[in-house]
Amino acid sequence: MSAANVAPITATDSLSQALKANIIPNQEYLLQGSVLDSAVEVLLHRLRGLCDNVDAGTETFDDQEVCFSLRDPNQQAAPLMLRLRKALDARDMPYQLRYIGQPDLGDKSRPTVVRSSLDIACSGMLIEFLNELGCRIEFEYSVKGYMFRKGRMKITVSKVFKISQSSMSPEPISQSYLVELSVLAPQGQDAIGEDMRAFADQLRPLVQLDKIDYKRLGHMSVT
Repeated sequence: MSAANVAPITATDSLSQALKANIIPNQEYLLQGSVLDSAVEVLLHRLRGLCDNVDAGTETFDDQEVCFSLRDPNQQAAPLMLRLRKALDARDMPYQLRYIGQPDLGDKSRPTVVRSSLDIACSGMLIEFLNELGCRIEFEYSVKGYMFRKGRMKITVSKVFKISQSSMSPEPISQSYLVELSVLAPQGQDAIGEDMRAFADQLRPLVQLDKIDYKRLGHMSVT
């Protein structure tokens, strides 16, 4: 067969090959916790001593996140949830569209939460595109904090704020910081969870990072 008769490789073909080769980081391994405002500086000091990216100073971020839902017209399936994040402190950065699947909590031997995760960098026209698809905004908030890295692990210490419709300053939703330890990796790399648990142990007793079952928390708040 001549080269002229060979069908060109499409983006779909490339994606399928990458999935089969298991090279796409489509799984997020996650541990979460919180620390009071009064104790956050001590935690940040500990992280500066443990992490890799601190020679040039602590990395900060200031983002706004909007959660969209795309509902089944027949209401036979759960709505698809998409998260759009944009940097407020770096306006030239692309928007980030993220899909997060339901956490897999069935295997109690796993040291971390495991959930599907896909991140895509997008242009500023993304909001209009999502609206045209029929997505609607469920909620939005801003998040400001610090980011550290230890090998493949990412650690964020962040304060979550309500979005103000007026010119008033954003209002924090609590008197604590959210602490997240995460790794994005291809499927089948569950050994990273043990490294994450070992690192989380080094942060005790300042913060206890654990597997959080949000469905259970929601049920408890209702009852």
